[in-house]
Amino acid sequence: MNRVNTCLPAGRARAAQLRHRRKSEGGYTLVELLVVITIIGLIVALVGPRVLGYLGDSKVKTAKIQIQGFSSALDLFYLDTGRYPSTSEGLTALVQRTPGAATWNGPYLKGGTLPSDPWGKPYAYRAPGEHGAYDIVSLGSDGQEGGTGTAADITSWSK
Repeated sequence: MNRVNTCLPAGRARAAQLRHRRKSEGGYTLVELLVVITIIGLIVALVGPRVLGYLGDSKVKTAKIQIQGFSSALDLFYLDTGRYPSTSEGLTALVQRTPGAATWNGPYLKGGTLPSDPWGKPYAYRAPGEHGAYDIVSLGSDGQEGGTGTAADITSWSK
């Protein structure tokens, strides 16, 4: 019994130490939080513009690949019908039979749907084109003719 009584005060002291330690280690200080937020802000400020640049470049590349896909589909249309779709028929002739295409064997685009450009606008199509049998144009991110960078026009005749 004596032994139990001597252990209890030491046990109480140990419990008091643990309670004190838990209180002092309970959370982060305001300074620590501000340092972490500052570091995260710096990382975002340095990496953010590069990520956005890659996103803009990938949209331009996507538009070029889609235009190449349209060109291949138009060549198949030409082989089947002996002509390219007129400007009034447009690229829609690649996914829907038009009255003037008796030997149409489409749809010529995978999925049977006509995609918009990466900025959500329709591609412009002219046949006969100024630069070949047809012209396909995406007006870029600004949706207007001309421009530079991601706002530049993406065309079927430029490489």
